[in-house]
Amino acid sequence: MNIVMITYIVYILLSLVITVWVAQTLFRNGRIFVIDAFGGNETMADAVNHLLLVGFYLINIGFVSMYLSYGAKPTTTVDAMEYISIKIGVVLLVLGAMHFFNIFNFAKMRGKNRRKQESVETAVPTNTPSD
Repeated sequence: MNIVMITYIVYILLSLVITVWVAQTLFRNGRIFVIDAFGGNETMADAVNHLLLVGFYLINIGFVSMYLSYGAKPTTTVDAMEYISIKIGVVLLVLGAMHFFNIFNFAKMRGKNRRKQESVETAVPTNTPSD
């Protein structure tokens, strides 16, 4: 096996391990935020959380696969280390960008739900005894 093949295998394996770890961490620890964004509807939140997980895998594994061929092929061990470093760095930036995109959208949904709940609470008269 030549240095290019070894470099590609290391890149793919590292990228997949990082992607799976990030996806599972977000899936497990993000559940409470998704539930909150969906106003406590756990069934809907769990379904959306699972769909987000699948989408996360599809986008990131697709990106890792497509990004493999970009750049000059390494010819030395130093080139191979730099190649892997740059590729993994870009994969981490993409993962981080996706994470912040999701957090931004959940924050918007959460705010919308809170405003909706507040408007319902103020519209419903309370039965208080009059003096």
